[in-house]
Amino acid sequence: MIAEAVRSIRGQLPEGVRLLAVSKFNPPEAIREAYDAGQRLFGESQAQELRAKHELLPDDIEWHFIGHLQTNKIKYIAPYVSLIHSVDTPRLLAEISRHGVRCGRRIPCLLQLHVAREETKYGFLPRELDEYLAGGEWRTLEGVELRGLMCMASNVSDEGQIAREFQSAADFFRHCRRTYFATQPSFCECSWGMSGDWPVAVRHGSTLVRVGSLIFGERIYQ
Repeated sequence: MIAEAVRSIRGQLPEGVRLLAVSKFNPPEAIREAYDAGQRLFGESQAQELRAKHELLPDDIEWHFIGHLQTNKIKYIAPYVSLIHSVDTPRLLAEISRHGVRCGRRIPCLLQLHVAREETKYGFLPRELDEYLAGGEWRTLEGVELRGLMCMASNVSDEGQIAREFQSAADFFRHCRRTYFATQPSFCECSWGMSGDWPVAVRHGSTLVRVGSLIFGERIYQ
């Protein structure tokens, strides 16, 4: 079932859009089944769980961190994480950079944009992120590389609202790329869309969809 779901979703994605299988709270055996179906990108939301799975599973897996990252947990994932999706404050980015320098690498990161109409969502408001990027402090951080933006839409059934939120993120991404990253082609990722709304996200600029329950079933929280 897992293998079939992976193949089905990957078969529906247009060129240039990748599938991130959200494997958090799922056992290594389930991840292995998706891996055997050709999936290599997996997303985790807890640093210590990610570290444990990294030690058990094949070395060619690209591990993405997609949860709210606490600064005291960065050390667990800094040596090997392929992409941190959820950078929501300047302080967190600076701390990731410090660990990146210590590990001798530039850790790829996405800046989390708050476009949803929900106070519970983390992330920079567009005006806050614009001000931060304009300030230029991020250019001095040697242990990180900014690769793009991440966002989550409101948890609503109104597809029109979801589409508008994703489109606003896509518009802001283009603004950032044009204004601050014109000479950095690596700033190219738009991470939005989950199990319930990924087709809408793909129509509105997503390059990386984060799909969990459609692949692994409903999660059993521990």
